[in-house]
Amino acid sequence: MNNEHTSFDDVLAANDAYAQTFDLHGLQARAARGLAVVTCMDSRIDPLAMLGLNPGDAKIIRNAGARVTEDVLRTLVLGAHLLGVERIMVVAHTNCKMASATRDQVIETIETASGVDVRSLDFGLVADQRQTLENDTQKIRSWPFLPPGIAVGGFIYDVATGRLEPAA
Repeated sequence: MNNEHTSFDDVLAANDAYAQTFDLHGLQARAARGLAVVTCMDSRIDPLAMLGLNPGDAKIIRNAGARVTEDVLRTLVLGAHLLGVERIMVVAHTNCKMASATRDQVIETIETASGVDVRSLDFGLVADQRQTLENDTQKIRSWPFLPPGIAVGGFIYDVATGRLEPAA
């Protein structure tokens, strides 16, 4: 095994243990509860537990800032037309780095830490989280490739309390 793979020994060992008791082989590809959740990649968010869901109940789409990007829209179209998605939640969260840092701060932090020039990247930073959440949910509602009338809601998850609040 080369050096790149040894960096993953801990998670490969955990996967070996997981595979020995794996019992999700009977799940269907469809979202059993008809739900898609767009949320942030923040480790403080456990989407299934947060919503009382089990594996197979929902399609979970994660990115920095829970932003509705072209790729998220593409994925939602596939979910809605092929995988049983009938409702979509966009879940932002409190204390999100994407809603509290400026572009210059993010660039400086990355460049200082690694020397990598990231000025050409759009990080999808958020100046007003509630307004951005409203805009992103509206982007889904008006996307012409999704079924008319698909339920779409925007929410804010509080990472300090675990509570979810409707916001858009």
